[in-house]
Amino acid sequence: QVQLQESGPGLVKPSQTLSLTCSVSGGSITTTHYYWSWVRQPPGKGLEWIGHIAYTGNTYYSPTFKSRTSVSRDTTGNQFTLHLTSVTPKDTGVYFCARATKTGEFDYWGQGTQVTVSS
Repeated sequence: QVQLQESGPGLVKPSQTLSLTCSVSGGSITTTHYYWSWVRQPPGKGLEWIGHIAYTGNTYYSPTFKSRTSVSRDTTGNQFTLHLTSVTPKDTGVYFCARATKTGEFDYWGQGTQVTVSS
């Protein structure tokens, strides 16, 4: 059973960088054909896919976030990290990490972590 757990600050000031880490257990982030993703849900809105890091280490980002997003990984620690720069209050929401298969289906999710951007 794969388990994902997000960790990071719950409150970030505007213009700062948000960094969230997803710790994975029950499976390796280097296992072929899985894509380790970040998804968020702003208040009252639907899910927004931010980007992923593949089992190869390659990254791909939504055009919406590409200019200020990076995802890195620690294969020894079996975790991956989201960095979102220049945050504004519009970046407030619940942030999830998830595993996607090669067909694009999300099969495992973290519980989500609330992030608030406020001064």
